[in-house]
Amino acid sequence: MSKEAKKSTVGGQGVLGGVMMRSPKKAALAVRKSDGDIATKTWEVEQKKSWFARLPVVRGVINFIDMLFTGVGVLMDAAKMSEEGTEEFEPSKFEKFVAGKLGKKAEDVMMFFAVIIAVVLAVLLFFMLPTFLTSLLKDAIQSPLLLNLVDGLIRIVILVLYMLGCTLMKDIKDVFRYHGAEHKTISCYEAGEELTVENVRKYRTLHPRCGTSYLLLVMLVTVLVYSFFGWSDNLLLRMGLRLLMLPIIAGVAYEVLKLLAMSDHILVRALRWPGMQLQRLTTAQPTDEMIEIGILAFEMALEEKTPEQLAALKEQFSHKKAEESAADQEAQSQEAEQA
Repeated sequence: MSKEAKKSTVGGQGVLGGVMMRSPKKAALAVRKSDGDIATKTWEVEQKKSWFARLPVVRGVINFIDMLFTGVGVLMDAAKMSEEGTEEFEPSKFEKFVAGKLGKKAEDVMMFFAVIIAVVLAVLLFFMLPTFLTSLLKDAIQSPLLLNLVDGLIRIVILVLYMLGCTLMKDIKDVFRYHGAEHKTISCYEAGEELTVENVRKYRTLHPRCGTSYLLLVMLVTVLVYSFFGWSDNLLLRMGLRLLMLPIIAGVAYEVLKLLAMSDHILVRALRWPGMQLQRLTTAQPTDEMIEIGILAFEMALEEKTPEQLAALKEQFSHKKAEESAADQEAQSQEAEQA
């Protein structure tokens, strides 16, 4: 029986202990707790009704901002659901104070500050630092175009070193394995196969629409866009212009990623090859239990199964319940023998 490939816009994210999947209408988070049980959460995805929000490049900027807030929120939810490290995600007194003044939830204020801090650190590390280091070479390099190329190369090197550093952390290694489970699950579905552990297991951990590829595209588009502005001797002016161009860069990179994911032509595969190779740093082979989490999150987000089918799937993948059932059966057998 031939398999029919399916088009999909489902994306996701590996988190501590689990996987988040997001379809156009619904998102789902599944987390494996330390006792083998599974905690889940679903929520509706806000629909972009404005024509302006659906314009090319503009939608990329909006999706990038949404991705930041969703990503931080999912990380916080996953930590709470796994019941590990929850102390790190409790609102501080200052955040509670701000929330009270603004009439907002303390968790929302905490997430806002977390996103701001993450953005500031990312800008400093991946944009300001490369620009500063490149400015030290200005006496040796006179060409503005070459300076921008060196600036881009330094930026990519910093990104790769950052990712390599992340692979040395055990918790992040597990996140990368769940990231691999996410990719395998989506690839299996898009290939038209039934989502079973056996089927999902054989697919690659790499996927054309991955956020890692998007990051690399941002770095490459940055070189192209910044080249139009030359190389100002005024460091503050140069950094200011680069910050102002970041939204446009994010939007253009998003459109390029979508285009590269739409075709399997040999030229397109060649263009997305660098991003796919970079994913080897941010994905790893998952265990079967991790694949189960990826399948469950995907099915919950896609909503092709009934609530009863999803509940049965969750029970099937929840190893705690299986262990408890075995223990109950053993206890009943012992009681029967004693009787």
